[in-house]
Amino acid sequence: MENFKPILSAFSLSKRFGDILAVDNISFDIYKGEIFGFLGPNGAGKTTTIKMMSGILEPDSGSVTIHTEDHRRSTGICPQHLVVWENLTCLEQVLYMGRMYNIRSQEIRKRADELLGSLELTGVKERLAKNLSGGMQRRLNIALALIHSPEIVFLDEPQAGLDPQSRILVRDYIRSIKNRTTVVLTTHDMEEAEKLSDRICIIDKGKLLVTGSADEILNANGEEDLVEIDFVSDVRNEFLPYSGDELISGITVAGNKMSFKTRNPQSSLENILKVIRERGLEVKGLHLRKKSLEDIFIGLTGRSIRE
Repeated sequence: MENFKPILSAFSLSKRFGDILAVDNISFDIYKGEIFGFLGPNGAGKTTTIKMMSGILEPDSGSVTIHTEDHRRSTGICPQHLVVWENLTCLEQVLYMGRMYNIRSQEIRKRADELLGSLELTGVKERLAKNLSGGMQRRLNIALALIHSPEIVFLDEPQAGLDPQSRILVRDYIRSIKNRTTVVLTTHDMEEAEKLSDRICIIDKGKLLVTGSADEILNANGEEDLVEIDFVSDVRNEFLPYSGDELISGITVAGNKMSFKTRNPQSSLENILKVIRERGLEVKGLHLRKKSLEDIFIGLTGRSIRE
């Protein structure tokens, strides 16, 4: 982020479609030079929000302010559903889009070659779009959104339908442009949101549930790590009850297995291993499962991400 300077400010955005309140009075700032991810299940309100931010939809109430001089030239959008001209080649489409933004021919060609190269489309640049794979079409859509070098680009599910190699390529490319282009993306993939985004907004049923970096969200929502210990013998009589550490909660002992939750695994393990040694118990295995965004999401919404 560049000096925490907002490039976009949304205030009290709401949008209704009939009886469905798709976006419910949400406000946030997006800062220059960051990757801002909207995380949530399908139907959460992500696409509706991104359409209002990019000017495709008018909000029923609230406002969006983009802090740039020329909104049309300074924004780009890659929609969730593929939009290509089937009977134009990759190169023709990117050049045509550049002309729509009144970019000089020499500059367009240079920019087109750079984009197609970065997105590994150079080898198919003379191929008609209808003959491209779905992943290639998705990458072409990203190129079309960026041909005019926008200050802020909206990417709606940019990795949808991509194979693992293409997913990594697109992820790395998005990271590479963030210092010169602010990126706003939507996803229902928690892992991708965490890997890509500087800040994440979790949204569901049109409501903004929490915003911050992955670490900030994890730390602010009281989630705990899970520690599991396997013993050689039955330890039910050794650890029930156990109240020797205020950091430990949810302790469970079943046969030769023990588990507990803690906000400080290192300190808690030091304490409990001391007790284990004092009682002469033999440990067979130890497992630590770190708290995750999925834990946060389930805690906030009461269900897992929907496909």
